[in-house]
Parts: sequence; C-alpha cells; structure tokens
Amino acid sequence: MKYISRLLFVTILMFSSLIAGAQIGGESAYNFLDITASSKIYGLGGVNISLVDSDDVMTIDQNPALLGPEMSRSIGVGYMHYVGGSNFANAKFAHSAGDNGAWSIGLHYFGYGSVTSALPDGTITGSFSPMDMAFVGQYSHNIGERWRGGIAVKFLLSSYDAYSAFAIATDLGVNYYDEEHDSSLSLVIANLGGQVKKFADKGERLPFDVRLGWSKALGNTPFNLSITAWNLTRWHLPYWDNGNGTDEPQLKDKFMSNLFRHLIFGIEWRPNDRFYVDLAYNYKNRTDMGTYSRNFFSGFSLGAGIKVRAFGVGVSFAQHHKSAATFMLNLTTNLYDF
Repeated sequence: MKYISRLLFVTILMFSSLIAGAQIGGESAYNFLDITASSKIYGLGGVNISLVDSDDVMTIDQNPALLGPEMSRSIGVGYMHYVGGSNFANAKFAHSAGDNGAWSIGLHYFGYGSVTSALPDGTITGSFSPMDMAFVGQYSHNIGERWRGGIAVKFLLSSYDAYSAFAIATDLGVNYYDEEHDSSLSLVIANLGGQVKKFADKGERLPFDVRLGWSKALGNTPFNLSITAWNLTRWHLPYWDNGNGTDEPQLKDKFMSNLFRHLIFGIEWRPNDRFYVDLAYNYKNRTDMGTYSRNFFSGFSLGAGIKVRAFGVGVSFAQHHKSAATFMLNLTTNLYDF
C-alpha cells in the first residue's frame, strides 16, 4: 500500500503541475534548457527521457527519475561546440541516499561567444559575451520494484551585457523499467517555474513542456529502439517550407507534419557493456534548421561511446544546417572504480 500511495502522490503532483503549466501561453525564453548535457542523448536526437544506463550519469539530464542509487559516486563532465561561436560545458556528480534514493548536483554553462554592441543609431560601442548558467539539483526515489520518481530543481542565471535575470525551474519525472524485458517508459514535465528577477520590465516564460518516452530492446539483438514525444503542450507546430528556393515559401501545418515534428526516433547498437553506437532522426530539427540548400544529414545525429578501464568516453555529432556542425564530448567515471 505504501508504494501505491507514493505512486498516487507523484501522479497527482505531476497532473496538477501539468494543468498549471498548460495555462501559460506565448513564446518562451531560456531555450538553452532544451540543450542536453549528454553526448549519448544528443546522439539520440537531443531529447530522450527513457533510456536507462547506470554507467553514464550524464543521461539523467532530462529525466531525474533515471537517477538511482546504482549511480552512487558517479562523475561526469562534458563539452559541446554548438552553432556559431557557442561553447557549452557541464559537470555532474551523483550519490546514493539509502537503498532506494539518490541525489545529484550539476553545473551547466552556456557561452555564446563575442557579440558586437551598438547604439540604436548603429554606433558601435564595443562587444560583450552573453552567457547562461544553470545550477541543478536532483533527487529520485524508488516507488516499488519497477517504478521510480524524481524531481530536479534548476537555478538559472543569465547575463547579457548590462542586463541580467534569475529564474527557478523544476522538472518532475517518473519511470517504469522492466529489467527482464529491457523495456522503459517515462513521463516528464519539464521546466515548470518562472523568473525571480527580470531582464527589464517584461517577464520571460520558461519553455514548459510535457514529454513521453519509450525505449525497448529488440528481442535478443544488441539493438535498443527509443521513441520520444515532446512539445506535447500544443499540437500545432507549423513551419515554412522554402522548397527549391524559386517558389514562394509554403506554410506546413498538416496532420502528418505536426505528428512527426513531435516525435524523435533513435536506435542504439550495444554489442557489449563497453561500446555503443547511436543514430537518431529528429524531424523538427530538420524542418527548423533546414534551408532550400540544406544538406542531406539535416535532422540526423550520430553518437558513440567506449569504456576504457575506469573511464567512459562519449562523442556525438550533428549537422542540422549546412553551415553549422555541432560536436559534443563526455567523460564519465565512478569513484568506486579506483
């Protein structure tokens, strides 16, 4: 009964938060929160909330319910070269909290390079380096044999020239994992919260989202399929299609277009515990970043990882736009291995 009551409590909390968050409309800021800190997740399309990997602490980035006592004393650091001159860095540490709980702390830095500053009349006044930082704390607890719930609290600091802002966000997650059949199902309510200190007089909304994910081993093969549904707070995700560049752009807002812009498909090949390769397709990234001269690989992402002695190394690559390649590197280990 205590497990049922815990699960009921988490369900009611998440449903109440969903209703509160879904009432918020308009465009959002703080979209850096959608950029994963995990090279494995980036290789799986950038969003994945269901893949269970106790050897890689960075994979709990988007779902606190994937954190567990089996990750105790795990450490991870990462670097990402993003679009343009942007460079991101992150670090995470996890520890058990008894036999059924765990906590973690993390730091994420987003630097966007040097930007020229100017007056309204065009007079150049110098340059500045905008940045965002996120301090993240997570806690998870087992709710029975196969269920686990988790919460993440994120303190967000932004600095753009003479302007700064501070916000607090929360993620709520639940995961069902059937180890016998290697099947995982997750639900996450992401980025609940708001600004404590505004940039100016106008407040900015956080990118609130509801996500559903499923991962499943394909029989006795070394392949694991993941399907992630995101942006579930709104059905319509229209975009402009430029065609071959000679015709007028067309607005795409049909059923199949909207459906696939909500879905990310990823597959992992893991022949053993020390090596993996990931491949994914994100249709929304392809349509958001593509131009009439976009490359064939737009929307695809690729990742790979290997464990050598006590260290795990993960890399991922994507080129959603013909002139913007992105690269991510993760390094993980566990203090118990030393």
